[in-house]
Amino acid sequence: MTVFFLALPLVYGSESTQPPFSCDSSNPSTKSYAFCKTSLPIKERVQDLVSRLTLDEKISQLVNSAPPIPRLGIPGYEWWSEALHGVANAGPGIRFDGTIQAATSFPQVILTAASFDAHIWYRIGQASHCHYYCYRASHVIGTEARAVYNAGQAKGMTFWAPNINIFRDPRWGRGQETPGEDPSVTGKYAVAYVRGVQGDSFEGGKLEGHLQASACCKHFTAYDLDNWKGVNRFLFDARVTMQDLADTYQPPFQSCVQEGRASGIMCGYNRVNGVPSCADHNLLSKTARREWGFRGYITSDCDAVSIIHDSQGYAKSPEDAVVDVLKAGMDVNCGSYLLKHTKKAVKQKKLPVSEVDRALHNLFSVRMRLGLFDGNPVQQVFGSVGSHQVCSQEHQALALEAARNGIVLLKNSAKLLPLPKKRTLSLAVIGPNANSPQTLLGNYAGPPCKSVTPLQALQSYVKDVIYQPGCDAVKCPSAAIDKAIEIARRVDYVVLVMGLDQTEEREAHDRVHLGLPGKQQELITSVAKAAKKPVVLVLLSGGPVDISSAKYEKNIGSILWAGYPGEAGGTALAEIIFGDHNPGGRLPVTWYPQDFIKVPMTDMRMRPEPLSGYPGRTYRFYKGEKVFEFGYGLSYSKYAYKFSSVTQSMLQLNQSAAETVEYMLVSELDQKLCKKKVSVIVAVKNQGEMAGKHPVLLFVRKEKPSDGSPVKQLVGFQSIHLNAGENAEVEFVLSPCEHLTRANEVGLTVIEPGLHVLAVGDEEYPITIMV
Repeated sequence: MTVFFLALPLVYGSESTQPPFSCDSSNPSTKSYAFCKTSLPIKERVQDLVSRLTLDEKISQLVNSAPPIPRLGIPGYEWWSEALHGVANAGPGIRFDGTIQAATSFPQVILTAASFDAHIWYRIGQASHCHYYCYRASHVIGTEARAVYNAGQAKGMTFWAPNINIFRDPRWGRGQETPGEDPSVTGKYAVAYVRGVQGDSFEGGKLEGHLQASACCKHFTAYDLDNWKGVNRFLFDARVTMQDLADTYQPPFQSCVQEGRASGIMCGYNRVNGVPSCADHNLLSKTARREWGFRGYITSDCDAVSIIHDSQGYAKSPEDAVVDVLKAGMDVNCGSYLLKHTKKAVKQKKLPVSEVDRALHNLFSVRMRLGLFDGNPVQQVFGSVGSHQVCSQEHQALALEAARNGIVLLKNSAKLLPLPKKRTLSLAVIGPNANSPQTLLGNYAGPPCKSVTPLQALQSYVKDVIYQPGCDAVKCPSAAIDKAIEIARRVDYVVLVMGLDQTEEREAHDRVHLGLPGKQQELITSVAKAAKKPVVLVLLSGGPVDISSAKYEKNIGSILWAGYPGEAGGTALAEIIFGDHNPGGRLPVTWYPQDFIKVPMTDMRMRPEPLSGYPGRTYRFYKGEKVFEFGYGLSYSKYAYKFSSVTQSMLQLNQSAAETVEYMLVSELDQKLCKKKVSVIVAVKNQGEMAGKHPVLLFVRKEKPSDGSPVKQLVGFQSIHLNAGENAEVEFVLSPCEHLTRANEVGLTVIEPGLHVLAVGDEEYPITIMV
């Protein structure tokens, strides 16, 4: 059952404001400019444009709000726009005050990632009339972004998303924006998102000519602390080993650049091993541009240049800070620091004008790739994308599908869920998140097309619904426990909708505990004890919460984690609770116990150190107790796995190596081995009575792990749809030099001889690597 509640009218006028652009064919003064000639290569056009600029004009273009250059017919441009999980007005580049007043608001990224489905990440769900692997060359966010621009409500087409930092610590307030803790999942999400937004195909390699919109991978690099116990992101110096950089923090960015072909990168506020990210030549120029082949622009986070001198004291003067970032390879400053101090740096002969020109070449190249120097964009390749495509029924259906497929069933004792669909039953809906449309959206969200709260959606299934918030707010300093108990005793079933919101976790605000806020836990326990039957507990949160007591409490029959599920999240939850959708999401992060807060959030080490008591981080290295593990998720169906076949189950390395060697450098191996492919075919059967969409996760572990080896690591995942009783086979193609490797202490990729074990669920299959 699908129910839509429109929260605001969508007004589409017959006329739209003209979008800003250069090289108007009707303007005779611009026809002679070489930078307006589309027959020329972009490199030549940019060289011509930059050569025409005065020094003051050049410097004016180095900030996010670039002013117009009227004498050349160049309009102003805003580099800062946001589209983390839907086109948003969180930055100055987008406004919803014209014919388009809203945009499709998808689930916050952490929940979308829980589907473990790269096709959904590319399309952000599937169209209602499509089969599960149906996708087209455009991505909803990219399409809606271009529509907003064509309607004259965007001052730029560069969107500062996705956030692909690793969700290293459960307290991080911005973990909700990320795809989770696994580098492989995060990298694959980055590739799917970037290809979709920019207009590439799902498989990649089809992007030619113009960008539909520009995606920007952030925050480069090792950024995952905002404000914890007085330590803030502006001053934090992330001390990271070369090993952890190589196999945890950097891989998502490498994938984003090399496979996704992102046209933007944002460098972060923090320092990494003493060097500010935006002033790190090794990071921006050597690694991103030369080693990875990045072709695009690099922006600072907002005011990240100013803090290099003003807060961190890394640069001795404002001019030195400007020199540091431009020589490092940064191109545009979100803020005004470069506007204020670049000219003085040039006059002091600290900064050659060629560095300014280099940055401008990157910036204007992206603007030209967006088609903004080709004349009226409405007459160009993306000119037909119109306001009618924003908040279309198809796009809203995609938002619902994404929410359905991400929600994770954490507990279902005695098959309490799904509840019976009887209009005559009575239902209590209790909790501060039950009727809060804003909470559903998470951060970096624009106005949604519609809003369906859990309460509203549940009311569409049951006539007799009694609502009690229980707490005045999520912080819950006091709770109406007596009222909630009295209601719980009267009804057939109780659904508690609890958890967190942006007052508890957000940008610039990390948590200091992992429990539920205030008196939420007391409210849950009291209601569960008073209810006639075991209750259903729904948690809205970005980060994990220690709900150990609810996990083992017999009066709590079912637990659902719904992240921040977006505009259609309430509908998706109700469909799952009443059995119109079979849940299949799986946790993209480890859920740690409260005791984990003893670990300093500032400790960036991934690997454990038993002698010091340091437990390590994420499922790959953490060896302590867990509330729920990475990849955990139940269903109304039971799925069985079996390895049908594995090719190349025995791999031969360099025969001249010593038999006792701990590992071998991949760079020293015969490249024929690296080109070998291991085909792993897994048979999957739905043994339940309901059809369902099910993510299949393939892990590998070393039978006898050495110091520094992961406990296990994810090497493949696919999501399949199976009817009740249906069988299917899923193939994973592994590359030994990619999937069976790790980084050594100096950050070089190595492969370890010996027995490796493939695992899907409880099924295992050995692979031997011999020297």
